[in-house]
Amino acid sequence: MTDPYATLGVAKTADDKEIRSAYRRLAKQYHPDHNPNDSKAEEKFKAISKAYEILGDKEKRARFDRGEIDAEGQERAPFGAGGGFGGGGFSGGPHGFGGQQGFQSQEDLGDFFSSMFGGGGFRSTSRTRRGEDLHGNLTVTFEQAALGDKREIDLGTGQQIAVTIPPGVEDGVTLRVKGKGMPGQAGAGGKAGPAGDVLLKIRVTPDSYYSRDGQNLRVTQDVDLKTALLGGKIRVRTPKGTVAVSVAPHSDSGTVLRLKGRGIAAHGRAAGGDLLVTLRVKLGALDSELEKLIEGYFQGKETA
Repeated sequence: MTDPYATLGVAKTADDKEIRSAYRRLAKQYHPDHNPNDSKAEEKFKAISKAYEILGDKEKRARFDRGEIDAEGQERAPFGAGGGFGGGGFSGGPHGFGGQQGFQSQEDLGDFFSSMFGGGGFRSTSRTRRGEDLHGNLTVTFEQAALGDKREIDLGTGQQIAVTIPPGVEDGVTLRVKGKGMPGQAGAGGKAGPAGDVLLKIRVTPDSYYSRDGQNLRVTQDVDLKTALLGGKIRVRTPKGTVAVSVAPHSDSGTVLRLKGRGIAAHGRAAGGDLLVTLRVKLGALDSELEKLIEGYFQGKETA
């Protein structure tokens, strides 16, 4: 049986991080998706998965190092001082074949013969293991969060995955992409366990222009005096692009315009929201003639 340390190419003193790094590098190199119709690469991938099943589990690694289990994860037979079958035979005592606390059932005996002869005739207890989850952060703009988006993400293992960001996603939410994490580890039959997931924590970049109100968005829009008095068009930025909006005559600061469907995009059962535009009248630089006209108007009011 191949030494799992040799399979992963690490020293017996390697720490968990070194073992995990070696496994990911080799799993990437020999993954069936990268080596289609390559039986040697497939066998190598299975061996890598089996080695990591032992060394990636602290308890199993410790038992392997103590000689309690073999490279397949099977229990080793306890030998006496003579060793093997021909000398002193199996030892007695609590774990020996001849003691009162030995194998208690045919299943236990089957596990023993499985470890000795590769599993002939009895059930193996080796099971598949689910692959590790991969964790990361994904930063999106406020407008991308409002409308939803699609991204291609490099997992750092040579694999890229498509990620759908749902409309209205909030900062701090974790998206789960199922089955795109590390490959599962093979069991006794060679069949790999299910792959892990990819967990992405969403970071929404703040935007000082927008504020969120449920499915609606709110913005404040400056409007000049002429447009506020006489009406006209202003340009308003929305997540879907800048649009021209009509302002009615005699619009005061605080007037709210509603732009239907320009807020958070519809998603699932959630209806789309609107963009609520609050007008803020800004005088700006007044023409001297206009200023005199206004001054004369108010003076006339005072003397009337």
